[in-house]
Amino acid sequence: MVFSHIASPHVLPSLADVWEGSYWMDDDAEPATDASRVVGNLTADLLIVGGGFTGLWAAIEAKQHDPDLDVVLVEGNAIAQGASGQNGGFVAASLTHGFANGLDRWPNDIQALTRMGHENLDEMEAFIADHKIDCDWMRVGEMDVATEEYQVEGLQEFVDVAKPYGEELIWLDQTETRRRLNSPTYLGALFDPDSVAICDPARLAWGLRDVALELGVRIYEHSKVVDLDERGDQVTAKTEFGSVVAPRVLLATNAFPPLLRRLKYLVVPVYDSVLVTEPLSEQQHRDIGWAGNEGVSDSGNQFHYYRPTADGRILWGGYDATYHFRSGFGAQHEHSSKSWPKLADHFFTTFPQLEGLRFEYAWSGAIDTCTRFSAFWGTAMNDKVVYVAGYTGLGVGASRFGARVAIDKLLNRDTERRSLEMVNTLPIPFPPEPFKSAGINFTRWSLDKADRNHGKRNLWLRSLDRFGMGFDS
Repeated sequence: MVFSHIASPHVLPSLADVWEGSYWMDDDAEPATDASRVVGNLTADLLIVGGGFTGLWAAIEAKQHDPDLDVVLVEGNAIAQGASGQNGGFVAASLTHGFANGLDRWPNDIQALTRMGHENLDEMEAFIADHKIDCDWMRVGEMDVATEEYQVEGLQEFVDVAKPYGEELIWLDQTETRRRLNSPTYLGALFDPDSVAICDPARLAWGLRDVALELGVRIYEHSKVVDLDERGDQVTAKTEFGSVVAPRVLLATNAFPPLLRRLKYLVVPVYDSVLVTEPLSEQQHRDIGWAGNEGVSDSGNQFHYYRPTADGRILWGGYDATYHFRSGFGAQHEHSSKSWPKLADHFFTTFPQLEGLRFEYAWSGAIDTCTRFSAFWGTAMNDKVVYVAGYTGLGVGASRFGARVAIDKLLNRDTERRSLEMVNTLPIPFPPEPFKSAGINFTRWSLDKADRNHGKRNLWLRSLDRFGMGFDS
């Protein structure tokens, strides 16, 4: 199914009462904390900059490794106000932005990466249960649906390609796919029954925050770090009202403007948009099915991802990712309504039986994108600073692995993770502006063209593939 660039006027009433903000953050159940700003000069054994999933998992990992370690975490806003509370709530086992991307880039390590990814997801699930984190966690799997004939054969072949590496995938024909979730656009689906969970990501972040606090981590919110200064064996992180001095620092700032110059060429913020419907009626639920609550994505280069929520809504996102010139970042890009009518139109193309359903939430959130579409690690200031970034939209699950690798480096732990080629290489950097903007936008145009031409990639996309910068959803 090739989706339209232009929204039909009849879908606009569905957006009439939409609230511009993340569905996950519109929740009276957020637990209160007494986290204050950094004021004055503080010291720590380990400083973590960034209170997203990576920072929170890293703080927990460090304290579990050494309870006596004095860990300070500083967050520029409040916990879950960034990407942790603005994503779709998919938690994937993949550490490499999908098996195909990992196989293409790290064929020698893909067996270990696949195993570690499944272990990571299992351990997350056990941790959430053990600590009674109320985040609507459901291990439901994911369907990658074919909506064009040319996608069917590729998805079918992938079952045998992935099996030797430990990925147990199931091909569903059109009848079985539509029995699970009824859309006239579906021609079949590749079903991964065990490698994906869905959750409320904001509640997960708040739950991790509470665990970190119980372990003795000192958390300071609304304390944006504006500069790092290396002096001897210490690094000083300066904030508006104070500073934190530590011998070891983790930068876990995701898509936020980086504190290290080198990261400006390794990560760009790309804004992704999401809609959430009103709760479906009982009849609407019967009309579409979805008894298994599977996460879903379609198979285009510009793809949609969608899932049910615990209170009976549908979250629908993706497709129209936007890059703003000079890596534009900020709240002004979170309330851009340009993509929302297009997403609404695509929703009703997929589920015409839900015509008349209204959307109650809409937002756009930043994704930290790099040219290899998966996390990378590095060091600075004579190895006193470690950074991790580049998850490219699959960070809810992979961030725990990313945090553990970062702590391995900071505490000099000898682990299997540290030997991976993925961990010890960096992505190809983006060029400076205006070439960066031109390249990204031409790539988006080329991907859309491929979707409208039976998946055939033009010379530009084939060249990117050759140099390790190609995209595969």
